[in-house]
Amino acid sequence: MQRRTLVTCGLLLAAAGPTAAQTAWPAKPITMIVPFPPGGLADIVARPVAEAMGRELGQPVVIENKAGAGGGIGMGLASKAAPDGYTVLLSLSSLTVLPEADALLGRAPMYALNALRPIARFTADPTVLAVRADAPWKTVKDFVEDAKKRPGAINYGSSGNYGTMHVPMEILAQNAGIKLTHVPFTGAGPAVVALLGGQIDAVSSGPATVLQHVKAGKLRVLAHWGSSRLETLPEVTPLKEAGYDAEYAQWSGLFVPAGTPEPVVQRLRAAARAAAQDAKVKEVILGAGSPILYQDTPDFERYVAADARRMAEVVKKIGKVE
Repeated sequence: MQRRTLVTCGLLLAAAGPTAAQTAWPAKPITMIVPFPPGGLADIVARPVAEAMGRELGQPVVIENKAGAGGGIGMGLASKAAPDGYTVLLSLSSLTVLPEADALLGRAPMYALNALRPIARFTADPTVLAVRADAPWKTVKDFVEDAKKRPGAINYGSSGNYGTMHVPMEILAQNAGIKLTHVPFTGAGPAVVALLGGQIDAVSSGPATVLQHVKAGKLRVLAHWGSSRLETLPEVTPLKEAGYDAEYAQWSGLFVPAGTPEPVVQRLRAAARAAAQDAKVKEVILGAGSPILYQDTPDFERYVAADARRMAEVVKKIGKVE
């Protein structure tokens, strides 16, 4: 009888094992991969969000900046991480572009889009066209007219080929019939530093990356890629108002490797939702120039799928960029 009791207890403990393991998550710090260097939108969003999620989950969420290849290196690392909830990705919208660019260029993809599962969107801003405050262009029409007179003479910086700073400029160039010279950097932060230092002439970036420099009188915003006026820059004209059919949104969102257990996904989903509602997170991100535009998992999954379809067409129009 005693032996039968011990066997029964053992079976009960074995059956309870997976449930106990799931409820124990997280039992150690979580790594949040940010696939860009400090100073850009992804990093600006990631830091307050990681802090708030860590408080909600009871474990630190530690940021690791893994920059390079327009974000592709960090995105690839996240897609190949163990699907155990201890690695998450805070990405920008270039996530949906880079696999299409790899296919166009006939090279091995850095990651497959379906290897990452969307959890939550935090922001979705149109990019803005920023130049130095002492630049000769006061409006986007001035910028375009000068580019037409001097094809290729005006250059702009980006976070890398087919990234969130490259794609919108190519959309504008195609629509306006101008030729610009593209200078890729490892992220938005280094590109903006180069703009401030006079190494490049312009950038298209999220408002959060340039707003502090605009307020300091160092940069000027000529236009943006949205459909209506921005809350943070109400005086800036949308490109559509200026006569250019150019729209682009730079969003930021949280992802996990596909196959992450559903109970873990739900915990992360709840923590992301709490972070988006946190007063300090809202204050920090809005203060940088980007209001929270939160989407929960089902809506964000649909949003990412639709964005991927639209960006596939945009990449085809841009063509090969080595």
